[in-house]
Amino acid sequence: MPTISYEGERIECAVGTELREALLEAGLSPHNGASNYANCGGWAVCGTCAVAVDGAVSEMSEAERKRLSKWPHDLDSGLRLACQTHIEGDVEVRKYGGFWGQNVDQ
Repeated sequence: MPTISYEGERIECAVGTELREALLEAGLSPHNGASNYANCGGWAVCGTCAVAVDGAVSEMSEAERKRLSKWPHDLDSGLRLACQTHIEGDVEVRKYGGFWGQNVDQ
Protein backbone atom coordinates (compact mmCIF):
# COMPACT_ATOMS: atom_id res chain seq x y z
CA MET A 1 0.00 0.00 0.00
CA PRO A 2 1.29 3.47 -0.83
CA THR A 3 2.16 5.85 1.98
CA ILE A 4 1.42 9.59 2.02
CA SER A 5 3.80 11.66 4.18
CA TYR A 6 2.20 14.97 5.19
CA GLU A 7 2.78 17.34 8.12
CA GLY A 8 4.74 14.72 10.05
CA GLU A 9 2.05 12.06 9.56
CA ARG A 10 2.16 8.92 7.46
CA ILE A 11 -1.07 7.68 5.89
CA GLU A 12 -1.51 4.40 4.07
CA CYS A 13 -4.01 4.25 1.23
CA ALA A 14 -4.96 2.15 -1.76
CA VAL A 15 -3.50 2.83 -5.20
CA GLY A 16 -5.84 5.23 -7.03
CA THR A 17 -7.04 7.03 -3.90
CA GLU A 18 -7.67 10.74 -4.37
CA LEU A 19 -5.13 12.70 -2.30
CA ARG A 20 -7.68 15.16 -0.88
CA GLU A 21 -9.95 12.33 0.23
CA ALA A 22 -7.08 10.43 1.90
CA LEU A 23 -5.98 13.52 3.83
CA LEU A 24 -9.47 14.43 4.99
CA GLU A 25 -10.22 10.85 6.07
CA ALA A 26 -7.03 10.94 8.19
CA GLY A 27 -8.18 14.16 9.88
CA LEU A 28 -5.72 16.30 7.92
CA SER A 29 -6.49 19.04 5.43
CA PRO A 30 -5.06 20.15 2.09
CA HIS A 31 -6.52 23.62 2.82
CA ASN A 32 -5.26 26.64 4.79
CA GLY A 33 -7.31 28.68 7.26
CA ALA A 34 -10.73 29.74 6.01
CA SER A 35 -10.36 27.63 2.88
CA ASN A 36 -11.03 24.62 5.13
CA TYR A 37 -14.64 25.83 4.96
CA ALA A 38 -14.69 27.92 1.77
CA ASN A 39 -13.69 25.47 -0.95
CA CYS A 40 -15.34 23.77 -3.91
CA GLY A 41 -15.47 20.33 -2.30
CA GLY A 42 -13.20 18.67 -4.81
CA TRP A 43 -14.45 19.90 -8.18
CA ALA A 44 -11.16 21.56 -9.28
CA VAL A 45 -12.83 24.96 -9.36
CA CYS A 46 -11.38 26.91 -6.42
CA GLY A 47 -7.75 25.80 -6.32
CA THR A 48 -7.47 25.97 -2.52
CA CYS A 49 -6.20 22.39 -2.21
CA ALA A 50 -3.00 23.11 -4.17
CA VAL A 51 -0.04 21.21 -2.72
CA ALA A 52 3.47 20.21 -3.70
CA VAL A 53 3.69 16.47 -4.33
CA ASP A 54 6.83 14.42 -4.73
CA GLY A 55 6.29 10.81 -5.72
CA ALA A 56 4.13 8.57 -7.84
CA VAL A 57 0.82 10.23 -8.73
CA SER A 58 -1.59 10.43 -11.66
CA GLU A 59 -1.06 12.69 -14.63
CA MET A 60 -2.57 16.16 -14.42
CA SER A 61 -6.21 16.25 -15.55
CA GLU A 62 -7.47 18.90 -17.95
CA ALA A 63 -9.62 20.43 -15.17
CA GLU A 64 -6.57 20.63 -12.90
CA ARG A 65 -4.41 22.15 -15.64
CA LYS A 66 -7.13 24.72 -16.38
CA ARG A 67 -7.46 25.82 -12.74
CA LEU A 68 -3.72 25.90 -12.05
CA SER A 69 -3.19 28.12 -15.11
CA LYS A 70 -5.27 30.92 -13.51
CA TRP A 71 -4.51 33.43 -10.77
CA PRO A 72 -3.19 33.07 -8.15
CA HIS A 73 -1.61 29.88 -9.42
CA ASP A 74 0.96 29.29 -12.12
CA LEU A 75 1.47 25.99 -13.94
CA ASP A 76 5.23 26.46 -13.58
CA SER A 77 4.97 26.33 -9.77
CA GLY A 78 4.79 22.55 -9.83
CA LEU A 79 1.76 22.48 -7.53
CA ARG A 80 -1.02 19.95 -7.91
CA LEU A 81 -4.67 20.02 -6.81
CA ALA A 82 -5.18 17.41 -4.10
CA CYS A 83 -8.75 16.90 -5.37
CA GLN A 84 -7.49 15.82 -8.80
CA THR A 85 -4.34 13.93 -7.82
CA HIS A 86 -4.55 10.17 -7.39
CA ILE A 87 -1.93 8.21 -5.49
CA GLU A 88 0.04 5.61 -7.44
CA GLY A 89 2.89 5.02 -4.96
CA ASP A 90 4.61 6.57 -1.96
CA VAL A 91 4.41 10.38 -1.91
CA GLU A 92 5.54 13.34 0.16
CA VAL A 93 3.12 16.25 0.25
CA ARG A 94 3.75 19.83 1.36
CA LYS A 95 1.27 22.67 1.80
CA TYR A 96 2.52 26.23 1.32
CA GLY A 97 1.09 29.42 2.78
CA GLY A 98 -1.61 31.65 1.38
CA PHE A 99 -5.35 31.06 1.05
CA TRP A 100 -4.80 28.85 -2.00
CA GLY A 101 -1.44 27.45 -0.84
CA GLN A 102 0.14 29.43 -3.65
CA ASN A 103 3.06 31.00 -1.73
CA VAL A 104 5.71 28.58 -2.97
CA ASP A 105 8.52 31.15 -2.59
CA GLN A 106 7.91 31.79 1.13
